[in-house]
Amino acid sequence: MKNDSSVNNIIPIEPNKEFVNNANLKPDEYAKLIKWAEEDFEGFWDYFAKKEISWFKPYKKVLNDSKPPFFKFFEDGELNMCYNCVDRHVTTRRKNRAAILWENEKGDSRVLTYRELQFQVNKFANVLKTLGTKKGDVVVIYMPMIPELPIAMLACAKIGAIHSVVFAGLSANALRERIVDANSNIVITADGGFRGGKTIPLKEHVDDAIRELKNVKYVVVARHIQRDVPMKTLRDFWWQDLMSDQDYAKPHCEAESMKAEDPLFIMYTSGSTGKPKGVVHTTAGYLLWRILTARWVFDLKEEDTFWSTANIGWISGHSYTLYGPLSIGSTTFLYEGMPTYPSPDQWWYLVEKYRINVMYTAPTAIRALMRYGEKYTKNHDLSSLRLLTTGGERLNEAAWLWYYEHIGNKKCPIIDAYGQTETAGHMISSLPVVPQKPGSVGIPVPGIFPDIVDAEGNTITKPKETGFLVIKKPWPSMVRTLWKDDESYVKSYWEKFNNKYYYTGDMAYKDEDGYFWMEGRADDVVNVSAHRIGCAEIESALTSCNMVAEAAVVGKPNEITGEEVFAFVVPKEGIDKTKHDEIVRRLREYVRDLVSPIAKPSEIVFVDALPKTRSGKVMRRVLRDIAAGKELKQDLSTLEDKTVLDKIKDAVENRDTDLLKKN
Repeated sequence: MKNDSSVNNIIPIEPNKEFVNNANLKPDEYAKLIKWAEEDFEGFWDYFAKKEISWFKPYKKVLNDSKPPFFKFFEDGELNMCYNCVDRHVTTRRKNRAAILWENEKGDSRVLTYRELQFQVNKFANVLKTLGTKKGDVVVIYMPMIPELPIAMLACAKIGAIHSVVFAGLSANALRERIVDANSNIVITADGGFRGGKTIPLKEHVDDAIRELKNVKYVVVARHIQRDVPMKTLRDFWWQDLMSDQDYAKPHCEAESMKAEDPLFIMYTSGSTGKPKGVVHTTAGYLLWRILTARWVFDLKEEDTFWSTANIGWISGHSYTLYGPLSIGSTTFLYEGMPTYPSPDQWWYLVEKYRINVMYTAPTAIRALMRYGEKYTKNHDLSSLRLLTTGGERLNEAAWLWYYEHIGNKKCPIIDAYGQTETAGHMISSLPVVPQKPGSVGIPVPGIFPDIVDAEGNTITKPKETGFLVIKKPWPSMVRTLWKDDESYVKSYWEKFNNKYYYTGDMAYKDEDGYFWMEGRADDVVNVSAHRIGCAEIESALTSCNMVAEAAVVGKPNEITGEEVFAFVVPKEGIDKTKHDEIVRRLREYVRDLVSPIAKPSEIVFVDALPKTRSGKVMRRVLRDIAAGKELKQDLSTLEDKTVLDKIKDAVENRDTDLLKKN
């Protein structure tokens, strides 16, 4: 279906001249880099790999494409991730610069300089070696957002162990699945964590997860919230006790020389099936794309303090809370807590306190904070911000404009970007030196070759024609395989287009200026009477109404049209819900006017909240089943609050089915 709504026909917003003049990547340089990558693909990557990475052993070959789709970059070179992110900075003026600033919702705080970070990483690396961890072993980490988490990850990287960080909000069962799949014999955790005024009993979750698992020999527990937890003799050890033992935690540790294609980490991601997929990322390519996207997309500089609100348990947290800023020697800020606790201005208080320069967050968080209005933003000095970025899901126009006006004071470029767990970084971005189009994820990052194709794999040339988003050439940070499952890797990402293109599984289109607009997952498109309508576009139209805080749209089976549009809407605070019928009528008119009469929701159900994963993504597949009246059989281990589902089901079951006749 052609997308001709007014949602994406806005006037582009030009970046301010001062920002452009001081940017890492200038507009004319962008054009040159795009052309360079097109004309000399390997030469392009060769130049930046040699310029940005400290190698122990130089590589001789840039790309090995002899066995597609199992591509390899710089494979005969050797390096170490921790050396590039920590050790090399200690030999420079950066050694006493803050590497990590940390605070939690209780006001506790810590500062780790690069020298102190190296000292702590070396000690814990030696602890791991004393516990028998070797190069190539998998270490599972299940921790809150505390400094011990990045220390553990970097220690693994230093000795060549593969880290597998499991988000600390996942259930014991989800943790167990990942431990079993990775066959790990050691788990790093904490006595608990803080979230929204509550304590999370992480150690007990680990105990439940590893009960009767014979492969787990050791559990290392960081004492964080000072609570008594069960400790099993000869298996469980306190982090602090090990780190204070000079026999275990010696302060010097040589960085292990790793081959470029050696695995750095496994990141488990939920698929459409119940079993999580272990996405494997390697060392050199992942590092290179961290550096380049940090410079080009986030415009990060050494003197910047960067705050990525992404939890390290997810790919954005790996890439841009930890490895990205450290790889170029800037300062990263870690926060343990929720954006609205203890008050709705918590984030803006922290921006002011730490003088944050560049902020990266999720659209879900922006929309949640919008609900509280501007009175909380006006109480804080946000002038230190010079760039605002977002990713993980589509940033609708209303949220974009609120972010731009009330957080960025109309001077900060707003960067929306597209990437996946599998891409390990941003592939398409509204780069800060090009005109911004609210709602668009922008243009290709240099070196990346995205395209929109039809079901047969042919390029769609007409502007605003929705198709499948593919990547036509390999890139250094791409997923190499799925852990112990090459067959599923090929089937999931390459088979759809006969191994010719990397298949993202996402729907998108390009406008007449070459800007990309995301339409959601391939199964997040509603097919009404043979018209394909992106759920994201309808959601954007709904949230453009000043009565709506959030919206999620799914397709519901319909015997006549194939599918119909079913919308779940979270009204803004203060909205008079007794005027339900009038609000529904107005919302349907909004969608009709901004998208198409075909896109009008057949049903709109008001709910108090949407079901979200702990990383903030709306679980649309769950909403799809609720709308269709199906029994929920999916894996709900990543769901933030399961009580939300019962309330949504009640709202659906008790809705006024005669409402359509009135509207």
